[in-house]
Amino acid sequence: MLVQMSNDITAPVTESYDENSIQVLEGLEAVRKRPGMYIGSTGERGLHHLVYEIVDNSIDEALAGYCDKILVEILDDGVIRVTDNGRGIPVGIHPQKGIPTVSVVFTILHAGGKFGGSGYKVSGGLHGVGASVVNALSEWLEVEIHTGGKKYKQRYEKGNIVSDLKVIGETDKTGTQVTFKPDPTIFTDTTRYDFDILLQRLREQAFLNAGIRIVLKDERSDADIPGREEDLHYEGGIKSYVEYLLEKSKKDRLNSEVIYLSGTSGDSMAEIALLWSTGYDTKIMSFANTIHTVDGGTHESSFKTSLARVVNKYARTFKFLKDSDANLKSEDINEGLVAVVSVKLTDAQFESQTKAKLGNTAIGTLVNNIVAEKMMNYLEDHPAEAKIILDKSIASSNAREAAQKARELQRNKSGIGGKTRMPEKLTDCISDDPTKTEIFIVEGDSAGGSAVEGRNSTYQAILPLWGKMLNVEKARVDKVFSNEKLTPVIVSLGTGIAENFDITKLRYDKIVIMADADVDGSHIRTLLLTFFFRYMPELIETGHVYLAQPPLYRVSKGKRYYDAFTDEEKDRYVAEFGDNYNVQRYKGLGEMDPEQLWETTLDPEHRTMLRVTMSDAKLADETFTILMGEEVEPRRRFIEENAVFATELDI
Repeated sequence: MLVQMSNDITAPVTESYDENSIQVLEGLEAVRKRPGMYIGSTGERGLHHLVYEIVDNSIDEALAGYCDKILVEILDDGVIRVTDNGRGIPVGIHPQKGIPTVSVVFTILHAGGKFGGSGYKVSGGLHGVGASVVNALSEWLEVEIHTGGKKYKQRYEKGNIVSDLKVIGETDKTGTQVTFKPDPTIFTDTTRYDFDILLQRLREQAFLNAGIRIVLKDERSDADIPGREEDLHYEGGIKSYVEYLLEKSKKDRLNSEVIYLSGTSGDSMAEIALLWSTGYDTKIMSFANTIHTVDGGTHESSFKTSLARVVNKYARTFKFLKDSDANLKSEDINEGLVAVVSVKLTDAQFESQTKAKLGNTAIGTLVNNIVAEKMMNYLEDHPAEAKIILDKSIASSNAREAAQKARELQRNKSGIGGKTRMPEKLTDCISDDPTKTEIFIVEGDSAGGSAVEGRNSTYQAILPLWGKMLNVEKARVDKVFSNEKLTPVIVSLGTGIAENFDITKLRYDKIVIMADADVDGSHIRTLLLTFFFRYMPELIETGHVYLAQPPLYRVSKGKRYYDAFTDEEKDRYVAEFGDNYNVQRYKGLGEMDPEQLWETTLDPEHRTMLRVTMSDAKLADETFTILMGEEVEPRRRFIEENAVFATELDI
């Protein structure tokens, strides 16, 4: 309904609003009508969430001590099959509903063994809607149950029962198998599952439930890697998880071993595994009843607060900090920290069906007490390890203070009236409309000079860079703020960086990296992209960063010419001209005259530019760490493994 309002905000809507305006959705119809309320979205994220809900039910059986193996298979046509060796969903007639209990579980919202306390003391499902929601959003779903020596089967379509529960054979096993096909009329973007997305979630579950085996198989005829299979089994639990996260970070450990803390209170328990690495980033993963709480919650915040309190107490007791020194901040202590916080509790209170944040206060108290007692005991029993942690934290504190001073110095570089003084080398544009302007960050003064002459000065600004740029992957933030090569970029863009970044202050709509098509140019591009990714990632996320694509050749004959961006293009133009043609190899942007630079690289009507995107931030994070970080061995392995894909090398 579209209603056009007058300036009077009390203007009445003429449509009637009475008892006929209230719509009642029966059964699972509400789920199909508003699927986003239950699974977050109907895009790729929601599609994969269906699998998580079914697997979570099997995990609940594992938490109860009845299941130690789960098989997840990706089949053709978007079909998923999940099999476990738990007790099997009950098949007897439900005393309240008068139908088989399995039918209640799959067709009635808020029905399950997670409410009364007798089915599951600990469960990932507060809402009890997982199986019924998956059923409602599937074109069809079949459940097969092995229990009491018999095999049972029932089929549903779009949430409705289409066949009675039947005995289809005998068995000496127990367990549940759920096979379903997501409804393409609900998931209109895609019904194709991503193996790696599922793998990440299932690996988490295997780490969080020490000893359980989860197998993921890709049985699709058109699989990217036919027959791909992952067997996930970790006896070390979350200690193994921390080791895995450290390995993925490509950083060295500072502690000799993973620190493990745990404790219980009534039916609740918490376990924490942590260590410090040589890196600067913090990686804290928190879970409640094996559900990844991506937005944290009481357990994660209590861990951070208590850890900071303990480390500061130890630092003062053993004179790492003087009486006059300020306490170390949590961000100082957490630099390089890799940690997993996992809690299991009854009646977990999540903020939404997608379970992104935990709200139980009592579990926060338990985590706080565990860290306060057992982390202090660890530090006192391991003075050499404690010194490593304190040295790292104090160095981080010093760097943070230096960065703050550098920021203040940068703010003070202003002229009359507080207007920021632009870098001397920036040749700005006339327009100050940030939605229509462009800035070209150009390699070298020579190319910068040609760009200044060839540009459209109304909306195009030019900032030349010279000399070797800082590799921010190997530097603390204070070095970034004070670097003479990066400071002009920061000041020109106007947004600030890191925690002070404010995209509303961006002075240009397009930020174009313009470098030569050779090894040095590639290095410049990589260093700048690393800087943007680490300190101004929102520029990439919102599509403001571009790579200019200057041509490699000009093929001409008489007054006719073509600019070629690849060898294949050049050969095609040569073939078109036949005899008496001329091929000019552009050796660099600095060799182009202003007119050529405008025609090939600056003119919006004819130029070619690549927009930098961040479709897989985690993969990008790992790749930047490998290629630009301090560790040589991971970079060597990456080059060896990917050398076969390299083409058009400039050697």
